Amino acid sequence: MKSSAFNRRVRYGREAARQNLVGLDVNIINGNFEEWQPEAGNGYDLVFAATAWNWIDPEVRYKKAWQALHPGGHLAFWNANHVFADEGDPFFHEIQDVYYEIGEGKRVENNDWPRVGELQEQADEIESSGLFQVVHLRHFDWERIYHVEEYIKLLETFSGHILMEEWKRNKLYNEIRVRLNKRPDQIVRRHWGAVLHVARRIDRGKREGSAKKIMQGGDESCSDF
Repeated sequence: MKSSAFNRRVRYGREAARQNLVGLDVNIINGNFEEWQPEAGNGYDLVFAATAWNWIDPEVRYKKAWQALHPGGHLAFWNANHVFADEGDPFFHEIQDVYYEIGEGKRVENNDWPRVGELQEQADEIESSGLFQVVHLRHFDWERIYHVEEYIKLLETFSGHILMEEWKRNKLYNEIRVRLNKRPDQIVRRHWGAVLHVARRIDRGKREGSAKKIMQGGDESCSDF
């Protein structure tokens, strides 16, 4: 059951990519990045991952990205996460009790509520690989409004919800519908946050003595690249 739901998402993603990239000179490969082998002499200028980098085996991801890039090429990745602003929607604190009740979350007072601009940065992890130098790091945040069924469809794309037992999903989605439908506008405001990391491939002859050049500025750290 869980496997079939996951496979449906994979097929959906593949078909969506094909539709969105019609007319462009691209090659869509469906497979694990860890096992994928770039063609000899076919290096790339950029390896980019959106909301997927943390799912790749940490023992492999930097080495594989380095191998896929031309000398001087760049790795860029970000992950979208739920963050909580002071003026944010109280709905998420209210619905947390349901997650706890069905065994899929902590109590409200014990839950993690990451704030805007406070998401974990991975600059140290990148540079500890010895393969990349961080050249740009920036926090983004934005708010998105969802109507009831729109929000349910969003949750249906999340791995944690896909893997829930059916009765848990049914109870959760029913509670969400009941509570949001009681609102005059029947919407929920969800705040998103992301940290964009950009790193330059370090060529073999330049690994030793490479220095990190970071300019601090509020929520942003960057250098020329």
